[in-house]
Amino acid sequence: MGFFVIIKLISERIFTMEANYKNWVPKSMVTALGIGTTVLALGTLGVSVLKKENTLGKRALQIALGAGTLVCGSYDLWAVNARKNFSYNGKRQLSRQIVEGTADYVTLPDGGLGLDVGCGSGALTIAVAKNNPHAKIIGIDRWGGVYSSYSKELCEQNAAAEGVSNVAFATGNAVKLDFPDEIFDAVTSNYVYHNIMGKDKQKLILETLRVLKKGGTFAIHDIMASYGDVNALVECLKEQGYEEVHLIDTTDGMFMTKFEAKTLMLEQSFLLYGKK
Repeated sequence: MGFFVIIKLISERIFTMEANYKNWVPKSMVTALGIGTTVLALGTLGVSVLKKENTLGKRALQIALGAGTLVCGSYDLWAVNARKNFSYNGKRQLSRQIVEGTADYVTLPDGGLGLDVGCGSGALTIAVAKNNPHAKIIGIDRWGGVYSSYSKELCEQNAAAEGVSNVAFATGNAVKLDFPDEIFDAVTSNYVYHNIMGKDKQKLILETLRVLKKGGTFAIHDIMASYGDVNALVECLKEQGYEEVHLIDTTDGMFMTKFEAKTLMLEQSFLLYGKK
């Protein structure tokens, strides 16, 4: 009996899946910066030991390579630190805190339907689904490109690992959502719109809110430095008849400290939430 119990425990260990929400700072970035720093440092050393008289050209090359080493090394140290802080399984778990904290602002009725725009690895979609087990949440994303390690398949694997079945994932575009007006009971997004270059960020938010039902809830978290006057957006929504509209600075201890926000390039992170 003991033998079979051991075999069962081993098999459960082998086949137990664990969600992989990735890291906002990919390992490949840390590796590339580390290699770049090493190459530049070796180049600086190589030029220094050359048995060549100390010409102006040699000094200029030394300065250029040395400066490059410092810059590249600084970015590498930042990336290592950021990756450590963003890790879902690390000590700080900042990404988890932000995702789960944003999800807490979303409520759906039984049988309701929610939309998560720019779902990435599915973290926020799954967190909202966990909080609202009697509703269904759809996560959409373009995937690929800079975030090539993120995919629909990864999202589905993470949902399965978390034991969450009330989710679905599909390809979609935040610029123009392929949904009719007022179809969702809740809409969410986390650190998405600031990455969409050349687009009016406030219009992107309005496009997301277009598909939200009257009485539905919304929670949109992002770096809003490029949004223009967000307070004017809040007033505009209130004038349009939204029941509740709130704008919270999440770098003031809510999700992170001001120091963390500055060092991790998350300054001007705000949560826009409320009820339509």
